[in-house]
Amino acid sequence: MALGIPDVGAGVAELLAARFGDLEPLLEAPVETLEEIDGVGPVIARKVVEFFADERHRHELLRLRELGVRFEKTKPRETAAHEGPLTGKTFVLTGTLRALSRTEAGERIVAAGGKVAGTVSKKTSYVVAGEAAGSKLAKAQELGVAVLDEAGLLALLGES
Repeated sequence: MALGIPDVGAGVAELLAARFGDLEPLLEAPVETLEEIDGVGPVIARKVVEFFADERHRHELLRLRELGVRFEKTKPRETAAHEGPLTGKTFVLTGTLRALSRTEAGERIVAAGGKVAGTVSKKTSYVVAGEAAGSKLAKAQELGVAVLDEAGLLALLGES
């Protein structure tokens, strides 16, 4: 679901795809519905709604469809959590990690029972900050969310 929506990275796009299953219901989703998704805060929800409210973007989507582009439908689902040492914990990844890619770190978190969100909120358990961490780190500090480095994440995962 890479459509160029500001502040919507791969993680948030995956959350949206998992919740809606198709582009059509997402096009009409109100801010309140988007905010109900764990990992989508009010700023991102507003940006998604604004993006799809813009006639230029709707026209471009229509044009892509006319050219034969089809958006893969997925079955809407609730995120199936695994049981593990991170069950009930929500993580946000920011910056560049040394040993793991952010995708790999996210997969390990989910495999250990945790959730990965795209934005920091009061519901966030930990922010994992790598090199060049930016606004997500600042938001975590502002909200008093625990911040881990990569070694701290690996320790929680039971790795060294």
